[in-house]
Amino acid sequence: MAAPVRTLCCTVLRHSSRCFTTTCGSQAGIKWRTENGLARSGTEYGPMTDLPDWSFADGRPAPPLKGQLRRKQERETLARRVVNLSSEVDKGMEVWREKQEEAKRMQERNKSLLLKPKGNLLLKKYK
Repeated sequence: MAAPVRTLCCTVLRHSSRCFTTTCGSQAGIKWRTENGLARSGTEYGPMTDLPDWSFADGRPAPPLKGQLRRKQERETLARRVVNLSSEVDKGMEVWREKQEEAKRMQERNKSLLLKPKGNLLLKKYK
């Protein structure tokens, strides 16, 4: 049953006047916007996205929209995650630094526990 349907679809597409493509569509201007330090699309961030659409006649701001609240929450979550990861990196660097200092102290301690030269060897060392 699947084979006749497949051949039917293929013949319909071959004889169709419309173009059929399987490639991914791309938005116009992505390359230019990214090269100029802007968002990939005009709706990711910026004044058209972040500022309110309207305000009251007496100057009061409009209540935030659902999308604005969602984006604000996403930014706060991302900021918290960045701070958390940064503090983890700082703690890891501190632990690594302490391990390095401990290894250096152990190396110097082992060096001080080695036998010391005596007699003629000691005199030759200071000449």
